[in-house]
Amino acid sequence: MSTATLDRSLVERLVREALLKGRANGKPSTNGDGKPKLVVNVSARHCHVTQEDLERLFGKGHKLTPYKQLYQDGFFAAEETVTIVGPRQRMISGLRILGPCRDHSQVELAFSDAIQLGLQPPVRKSSDHRDSPGAYLMGPAGMIRLERGVIRHERHVHMGPADAAYYGVKDGDRLHLRVRSDCSAVLEDLLVRLAPAAKLEVHIDTDEGNAVNLAKATKVELFK
Repeated sequence: MSTATLDRSLVERLVREALLKGRANGKPSTNGDGKPKLVVNVSARHCHVTQEDLERLFGKGHKLTPYKQLYQDGFFAAEETVTIVGPRQRMISGLRILGPCRDHSQVELAFSDAIQLGLQPPVRKSSDHRDSPGAYLMGPAGMIRLERGVIRHERHVHMGPADAAYYGVKDGDRLHLRVRSDCSAVLEDLLVRLAPAAKLEVHIDTDEGNAVNLAKATKVELFK
């Protein structure tokens, strides 16, 4: 019997290439029953920053350090965290930055987070900062003031073209999410966010995840 072992990095690369090839061919990941594999994740409070703002917070030339890869390829939770300061110096520390850097800085909170900070952010999709409040972000090297950009990110579902065809939707459409648990509920009007390489994934915030007891869910399903 051969004692040779496969190099782990080689195995990971082969698996990644196989997955990407399947997605490129328009074949969604399935559960074995022909239905797309649906993942529902809680998106806790976090922020996105520009490279310029990152350097103001952490020092000249600073780069984000990946801490944990997110479900969507190419995105990660960074090791870097900041403190957000709202009205009357109310603050929340440990606000994690998600990478990579963007062309705009914004903060995404749950409703209970906003109450703690004394803010009233609108429910918006990412990058829609109309009529949104601002806040201060404080890092180890400095502080920045966001004139606006604090939002409650509306619940949404990422999907690729094959998943969109399965559900019969296009970018910007709405779907509902049914969660079966000891606190079963239907979350309505999830925004469909379509991208060529996206994997099927729902994002809800911590308040919504707690309300349906997502950790104890026995079944989740999308429907029109």
